Amino acid sequence: MKITDYLAQKKDETVISFEILPPLKGGSIQSIFDSLDPLMEFKPPFIDVTYHREEYDYKQRPGGYYEKTSIRKRPGTVGICAAIMNRYGVEAVPHLICGGFTIEETENALIDLSFLGINNVLALRGDARKLEGRFIPEPGGHNFAIDMVRQIEKMNKGEYLESAGQATDFCIGVAGYPEKHFEAPNMKLDMQFLKEKVDAGADYIVTQMFFDNQKYFDFVDLCREYDINVPIIPGLKPLTRKSQISRLPSIFYVNFPEELVEAVIKAKDKAAVKQVGIEWCIQQSKELKAKGVPCLHYYTMGDVNTFVKIGKEVF
Repeated sequence: MKITDYLAQKKDETVISFEILPPLKGGSIQSIFDSLDPLMEFKPPFIDVTYHREEYDYKQRPGGYYEKTSIRKRPGTVGICAAIMNRYGVEAVPHLICGGFTIEETENALIDLSFLGINNVLALRGDARKLEGRFIPEPGGHNFAIDMVRQIEKMNKGEYLESAGQATDFCIGVAGYPEKHFEAPNMKLDMQFLKEKVDAGADYIVTQMFFDNQKYFDFVDLCREYDINVPIIPGLKPLTRKSQISRLPSIFYVNFPEELVEAVIKAKDKAAVKQVGIEWCIQQSKELKAKGVPCLHYYTMGDVNTFVKIGKEVF
């Protein structure tokens, strides 16, 4: 079932969903099941599976030259999604990224997904590699997420790269940024880019994490002003370590409320810091749910126990 169809059916309630990370370098599917089994009690209608671009390191060799070495293998996101759907009977949403793929490889991945009955995708540009100061697309690949959205929408009409074919039926999600994408010069232009993605065929939006609910509410209001009327799912992640109050803003370009930062600084140890973050996320979740958001989407980062605690308090 499409994510948007499910949300329409459950329009009078807030559902829950989770985003998981594929295991690196050949990790077992059992590690995925071990992470998801405790979360299934909350009956999530869908699970997102991320995709990380392959990373490289350059090691100096005798003679002064540098050898390019892969340090992050591409995970089997398509296979993981199929396994999740088979084991749990819920929808799986693979992330598709521009970085690391040609347009033809993207088409091939979409063909495989459609064949497996996976009809929901999240179309993302993806991040720059660690050693690159900015995003550099794969030769022959997409530059922006909107280009991928357009490709998927064409396939939904039976238009493939080389010839016509069977029309796919993908529901397309895209990312939204309540505090603005860091590369956008201002919020107005960021909203125009988001509007273009929706006009190109995006069916729903999942937001970057935020720690101040008013940021999300203002973002939704602004989207409606720009005639962006698709469902907007808030993405949440609890703060779990004191170091994150400085690291997360530099990585994800998010701000922390003063009250949260003060509570973290006053916390006596690691356990106390984590409890502050969990309680803050619980209160965020309860307020969002009371306001009737369509779904609460949690970025798990493999930390199952934290989200079991949150889920029991909110759902």
